[in-house]
Amino acid sequence: MESNLLTIYLVILLAILGGASWFILRQILKTRRMESSLSRLQNKLNNEPGTTQEYFELGGIYLSKNLSVQAIAQFQKALKAAEAESEENISPIYNAIGYGYFLQEQYDLAIRNYKEALKINPQYPTALNNLGHAYEKKNLNSAALEAYEQVCNLEPKNAIAKQRAETLKRRLVTTKSSKD
Repeated sequence: MESNLLTIYLVILLAILGGASWFILRQILKTRRMESSLSRLQNKLNNEPGTTQEYFELGGIYLSKNLSVQAIAQFQKALKAAEAESEENISPIYNAIGYGYFLQEQYDLAIRNYKEALKINPQYPTALNNLGHAYEKKNLNSAALEAYEQVCNLEPKNAIAKQRAETLKRRLVTTKSSKD
């Protein structure tokens, strides 16, 4: 009986260690891949002009490392490269710039860039969701609700937009009730 119990504990311990090892190894490989891409892109872009995709990828890596100032600089270079390459759909670049400003709590600049993304592609749910979030941070709840409702119209199954819209509707009803 005691031997069976020890075996069960040992199996459980090995399963936990195996699972933890798998997650750690996965994270190490992910980090190595990102650092390798970072190094490759930095070396290339320091020595020669890059493509829109390369600047955008480097900006994304900087964002994932919470280096939003450097990310915004790369996204702005991506915009210039896109103009030179006659890229048409640059809305993801404007959205990324907006997100960089959002992380710096520069909500007005974030909103401006989200709106630029939406000028190019009015059906861009990510930019609309981000715009709603920026409006929320500035306590512009009606505008935020409108943005989230537009997302819900484009993507009825978008859980984030649904949840934020419901929260804002309750907040606006409560605010309206307290003013009456």
